Amino acid sequence: MHLHGWVIYNGHLAEHKFLDYAEWIKQAAAKQDITIDIKKNNQLLSILDMNTFHFVDTLSANKPDFVLFADKDIALARQLEYIGIPVFNSAESIEISDNKISTYQRLTLQRLPIPKTIVGPKVFPGVRSIDIPVLDQVIEELGGFPLIIKEAYGSFGEQVYLIDSKRELQDKINSIEDRPILFQQFISTSYGKDVRLNVVGDEVVASMLRQSSGDFRANVSVGGTMQVYQPSHYEKQLAIAATKAIGADFAGIDLLFGENGPVICEINSNAHIRNIYECTGVNVADFMIKYVVEKLGEGE
Repeated sequence: MHLHGWVIYNGHLAEHKFLDYAEWIKQAAAKQDITIDIKKNNQLLSILDMNTFHFVDTLSANKPDFVLFADKDIALARQLEYIGIPVFNSAESIEISDNKISTYQRLTLQRLPIPKTIVGPKVFPGVRSIDIPVLDQVIEELGGFPLIIKEAYGSFGEQVYLIDSKRELQDKINSIEDRPILFQQFISTSYGKDVRLNVVGDEVVASMLRQSSGDFRANVSVGGTMQVYQPSHYEKQLAIAATKAIGADFAGIDLLFGENGPVICEINSNAHIRNIYECTGVNVADFMIKYVVEKLGEGE
């Protein structure tokens, strides 16, 4: 059976790395005799009426066997699922991964190690001065300064802030305004370094150490360097457990070097894979396509 799939990415993002990811997947699929069409999310308009879910274009006549969803357009991913198309990763897992608060809640449910985290109170739009009466309690609970503020939504190490004083903390909260945030313990033993592990199914297929000499974040997008890393058995099991905690088929898991062992920093359901290929020589896309084929075979 010749499979035909789609890779969907966001059509409003100008950076080439998003199209590059889709093309990387398409090339991997071609090696396994699978046809992939690359689609922008804004090419697919979801229609809802009292009878059914459908699309503006001729999707029903060209229904793919599966979709690799390289976007965060969760409503579109759900629409595809509602009409019976297998979506990797699922809309639910992408939604959880996209929201750091939801991610840490799921990890906590599974009793997996994370930095101590406090969820910021909800703020409605239009509030000019954010008042958190328990701010001193936040500082005390997290062991004082420095501490981390993370916006719930953000990628590539952006929207993550290292805070050194109460004044800086209040100013940053005010500047973020109504966007949801969390406060987090700063893992000083992992300053400027972390480990990225790419998980596919029940396997860690590639991993690298990322380091920065001038930033508390290790992301390559903010200047971090890469080198091959051999994870321990425990680190592998932790990454796989984190992926399963959000219900993902594959993910990029970032681990920090905690004082008492590794802790989970973030889960990326749409982890970009070119950097880890350039570092390790491992093409994660090959494993992803193989996994999808196997899952579709199980469905049959």
